[in-house]
Amino acid sequence: MAKNVMGGDLEACSLDPKTGFFRDGCCHTSKEDTGMHTVCSVMTEDFLVYGKSMGNDLITPRPEFDFPGLKAGDRWCVCLGRWVEALEAGFAPPIYLEATHASVSEFIDRETLQAHAWHG
Repeated sequence: MAKNVMGGDLEACSLDPKTGFFRDGCCHTSKEDTGMHTVCSVMTEDFLVYGKSMGNDLITPRPEFDFPGLKAGDRWCVCLGRWVEALEAGFAPPIYLEATHASVSEFIDRETLQAHAWHG
């Protein structure tokens, strides 16, 4: 069983919409996941608009990729690099720590993770 950044078992991020590189609801990763879809984030309007302005449109549905389009409040496995980019720009969405893959701890320090923890 994969671990989360808190050291426990990795929880599901979202089953509706179904997220993850493998579309299994979890932020699992593998060598094939070059984008590292490992950060379970709770979408905010600011993050979605910012991402779209940067060429990462998570708002528009793409049925050909089984992608429903996201809205504020949805949880989604975000690429690690995209989350860090949004953090640096001031638009980082909250992180659901229990569903964020342990490998994220190698790139984002615990203090930053805790400061952006989702408490829902």
